[in-house]
Order: sequence, then C-alpha cells, then structure tokens
Amino acid sequence: MDMVSPNTSPDGDERNDDTRRSLRPDSPCAGYCSTSHGDEVCKGCGRTWDEVLNWIIYTDEEKAAVWARLEAAGLIKKR
Repeated sequence: MDMVSPNTSPDGDERNDDTRRSLRPDSPCAGYCSTSHGDEVCKGCGRTWDEVLNWIIYTDEEKAAVWARLEAAGLIKKR
C-alpha cells in the first residue's frame, strides 16, 4: 500500500500552502477547551489562552502563524 504525503492531494499533485490553507477549518478548535478551566495552553487544540481569546479578530497572517506553529509542534496534521 502506497503512503500518501500530507502535502499531496488524493490525485498525486503536490499541495501548496494556499491550497492547504483553504482546506483548513476556520479554527483549530477540537471542541474541548481546557483554557476555560485555567490551562494556559489548551489541551484540545494547543493554542494559548490569548490565541483562543483573540482568534476571531486575528488577521489571516496571524492565524497562519498559529497554524504553522501547531503543525510544526505536531499538534495539527498538515492536510
């Protein structure tokens, strides 16, 4: 069985950052936010309290930076 790279679409084409970004959900929220229970970093999505709180006002660039940090830390799978 051939493994498909997370940067490769099902038809075998390499995905660029714009394509991967367009496939992302609006938020990395996993549906259970531990920051509401006092954690500085959410155990569900890996964002800090400030990132969770300010997500709706972040620019696309700020959101992309958070996504990149979460992906680099292995907290979010690249699509």
